[in-house]
Amino acid sequence: MPSRSSGCAWPGRRSHGERAERANQCDSSSRSRDSPRRRRTLIVGVPAEVKEGEHRVAITPDGVRELTTSGQRVLVGRAAGEDSAISDREYQAAGAETVSAEDAWAADLVVKVKEPQPSEYGYLRPGLVLFTYLHLAGYPELAHRLLDSGTIGIGYETVQLGDGSLPLLAPMSEVAGRMATQIGAHYLERDSGGRGVLLGGAPGVQPGRVVVLGAGNVGWNAAWIAQCMEAEVTLLDKNLDRLRFVDQIHQGRIVTQASNRGGIERAVADADLVIGAVLVPGGRAPILVTDDMVRGMRRGAVIVDVAVDQGGCIETTHETTHAAPTYLVHDVIHYAVGNVPASVPRTSTYALTNATLPYVVELAVNGARPAVTADPALAHGVNTVAGRVTNAAVAEALAVESVDPGAALAT
Repeated sequence: MPSRSSGCAWPGRRSHGERAERANQCDSSSRSRDSPRRRRTLIVGVPAEVKEGEHRVAITPDGVRELTTSGQRVLVGRAAGEDSAISDREYQAAGAETVSAEDAWAADLVVKVKEPQPSEYGYLRPGLVLFTYLHLAGYPELAHRLLDSGTIGIGYETVQLGDGSLPLLAPMSEVAGRMATQIGAHYLERDSGGRGVLLGGAPGVQPGRVVVLGAGNVGWNAAWIAQCMEAEVTLLDKNLDRLRFVDQIHQGRIVTQASNRGGIERAVADADLVIGAVLVPGGRAPILVTDDMVRGMRRGAVIVDVAVDQGGCIETTHETTHAAPTYLVHDVIHYAVGNVPASVPRTSTYALTNATLPYVVELAVNGARPAVTADPALAHGVNTVAGRVTNAAVAEALAVESVDPGAALAT
């Protein structure tokens, strides 16, 4: 399709690498006609998500406007925002071009929500900058595809500030945590196969018991919603400072408990709903609930393992989809969908893009190498560069060596 900036047309049938090279040649010829000192216009691509049940989109029209105002060209996949109630016309009005998936992936910087699916592996190529949730510890095949292709993979989930916080994981963790309790409450209903327990109980009737493993953003939000529903809530974590924080905020309405094997075993045995919310940034989640512990749970109890996209913290969980979200093990319902916030895209798309947009602009305006060099938080997000792993936690999970991202980008 025609390029607004140069008048060059997209080639008809070329490889993805050739298409990207051609796009850059179009920009290059435009620069030579205008001013040799002008910064090269970067092409930002936002493909429609193809993961099953994924309804979010990685940019909003306001985000497009920010990029185009700073001189970038934005290609948005056709109908990419439809499930988030954003039309192609709105993207076009903001300055984007709506294009095929192939053209969106041919951009210099590709911004997504979820990790590339097998049908998208063919788009990976040397020099491509991919900015999305990657969760490579949970998806080793994808990790090797990124390494083999030479793609620069920057994971939202490992962008880390100096205080240890994860600014691009936080908004979706908040949504996922709040939804986890809501989902668990639904599957506890008898018609959904559960024990027939109402989390809030009733006058004269004991409320449901909720056990949350991990007091980070997911766990705290899950426990908070459960407490608001008047359930009996126990929150376990190894971080005593975090537990003190929860105690101060909730004034004892959420019972906090130091996490250890014995404590977990006792809590899980009495639970109606167990929510797995453990996080090792970039790494694989540890197994906290064993098969034997699940065997000892009540019939019709529910497990929601939000950590499943990092391998899961329950031994009996494996990733499921929105189309087939649950299965039974030892008469316990397991819900292990890896993209929980996708169910509420009109909330989660905006929550996510509010956080990611400043980093997208940083990468688009400055380029990957200068942006990573200037921003230590973004440097933490770099997972793969030119066939090398650049995040220590990811490298440990994949049993490979890691290298410094700045050094890898400099070569």
